Amino acid sequence: MVDSAAEIDILAIVLRCGPQKYAGRSHHRCREINLCDNHKNQFLLTLWEDFGEIEGHEIASKMATEADLIVIFGRSIGISTFQGLSLQTRFNSTVRVNPNYPQAVKLINWAKENKTMLLSRALDKTSTSSSVTPMIVTLTGQQLISVAEISSAPSMGVFYVEAEMAILDEFQDFCVLECSGCKQKKRTKDRKDFECPKCNRKTTLVPRCIFQIDLIDGTATTTSSISAEFGEKLLFMTAEDIFDITCTKRQSLSLDNVHQMLSNKVFQIELRKSSWGSSNSTHATLSILSYMEKEHTPRSTTDRNSKKIRPVEISEVDGIATTTAAGSSNATPKFEPPTPTKKV
Repeated sequence: MVDSAAEIDILAIVLRCGPQKYAGRSHHRCREINLCDNHKNQFLLTLWEDFGEIEGHEIASKMATEADLIVIFGRSIGISTFQGLSLQTRFNSTVRVNPNYPQAVKLINWAKENKTMLLSRALDKTSTSSSVTPMIVTLTGQQLISVAEISSAPSMGVFYVEAEMAILDEFQDFCVLECSGCKQKKRTKDRKDFECPKCNRKTTLVPRCIFQIDLIDGTATTTSSISAEFGEKLLFMTAEDIFDITCTKRQSLSLDNVHQMLSNKVFQIELRKSSWGSSNSTHATLSILSYMEKEHTPRSTTDRNSKKIRPVEISEVDGIATTTAAGSSNATPKFEPPTPTKKV
């Protein structure tokens, strides 16, 4: 469940441990580590404040000196929507390294036997700096699926697709305000200090980039969320800039350069599918964990000449081919006029 107030217990293998750093406008100390379970599912765990300094230092030291992967047991761990779905310590959390529990010992032995495979699949998500180049998502052994296949894929999974990206909804909010401590989103555009019921202390709100983007391939079109540094890179601006334009100045973002950058490009995208339930139904959401432009393969002379057999009609230049729902690759494309650009 995303953004749940519930706290969970975890038992997981540590694949990577990031350095101690400072995050947010309030410069809270934290350390990010990549976890994996015995089903090869990977999650990002953020160790906040003393957890990053004490337990995080212990984890980093053991990983540097011991040959085998280590296992941690965490209690009262929180869930957040950072990078799609992630975990984080709370004030009442506890973290134990290589505990002597039967379940932990069993997982440690399994990690020893599968160390090579686990490290080959490890995803480097330990850095959230906006200056970092998006990671390569076509890792060895990972299978690409079509956009249409995502709807039938199981929940809580990570998938890899090749698709075009487009921002068709220009009137959406491109950032939210969240608590600088617990990262919970707040339905407000006022950044004044407030008493956070989850953190139990007075704190500030910080802007976070997050918006909806459409993924399009030859089989279907679907909508996914993109956030944090990946969203900032796509918009060529920081979350602070987005908040200043959309909330402080109450203007719309100019996306002309974004549309131009995305035009006629295919990206290799790492997606996480998550689900959350209400009293009547269960809903699925998609989040982009990483993306990278696919290398362009130059067309042959024959391919280039084939494009010149007949002149392009004006109606074809003005139209955009999209499919309205997931279906067969033989589905007839529907041509729609481009979404009008919202003027600043």
